[in-house]
Amino acid sequence: MCSKFFCNGKSYSFGCSCNNNIHINTILILNKDRRIIVNSLHIQLEMKYKDLFFDLDHTIWDFELNSKETLLDLHHKYQLEAKGITDFDEFYSKYSEHNHRLWDRYTKGFIKQEELRWKRIYLSLLDYKIADEKLSKEMSHDYLDILPDKTNLFPYTHEILEYLQNKGYKMHLITNGFQAVQFKKIQNSDLAKYFIEVITSEASNSLKPHREIFEFALNASNATVEASLMIGDNEAADIQGGINIGMDTVFVNHLEVVPTVPATYTITHLKELENFL
Repeated sequence: MCSKFFCNGKSYSFGCSCNNNIHINTILILNKDRRIIVNSLHIQLEMKYKDLFFDLDHTIWDFELNSKETLLDLHHKYQLEAKGITDFDEFYSKYSEHNHRLWDRYTKGFIKQEELRWKRIYLSLLDYKIADEKLSKEMSHDYLDILPDKTNLFPYTHEILEYLQNKGYKMHLITNGFQAVQFKKIQNSDLAKYFIEVITSEASNSLKPHREIFEFALNASNATVEASLMIGDNEAADIQGGINIGMDTVFVNHLEVVPTVPATYTITHLKELENFL
């Protein structure tokens, strides 16, 4: 992209180096006898966005990998192989299906947090004809205790967050996850240093994609919709939620699925944020 300078009825092009900066190294001829040499002049433009709101799980914190490692720990601890669960990958696949379905019901307000926590384990065990509510609740407790100690992040997470911080963006998190668990994840993964506000569903008494959690986040961060950008992997919660309140959005399409909601930007890995921020 280039900018133009008009002088004595003539236009002269400037070379640009990035989205928010213009680097000029050219000669502007004013008339036949005089000229001004502009050498390496650096102009800082106002950034379009000031506040960046990130989702946590599945966007920067690799929930699937961390969850799988946690369940493998529990598979060993509770000797599930001796109970007939010999194929761990199959067990994890069943758990993921139940967890996804129950999270959908939770975000829509059909079930409470406590039911989600233990029932995803219970239904996974029930697939192997293990109807043990006590065991399910014990495993659920241990799962939430171990999970936030896992620290697998998506590639380029620290690099891109440091890059954005150095560029002057104010960064925040908006998450539907359980507050105590999310704060432990952030601390253990060394992410706290990047984010000013961490907005949880419990603190805001709302869940993405509802307007209330986004309004709460904007108020807490003293941000405006026009200068804010929502960045997340979930089209229903993050992208549609951002659109509903009038915020520009970035769909972090790690799985490279066909998008169904029109995000402002779509990326397949976090480093691509450098292309427009």
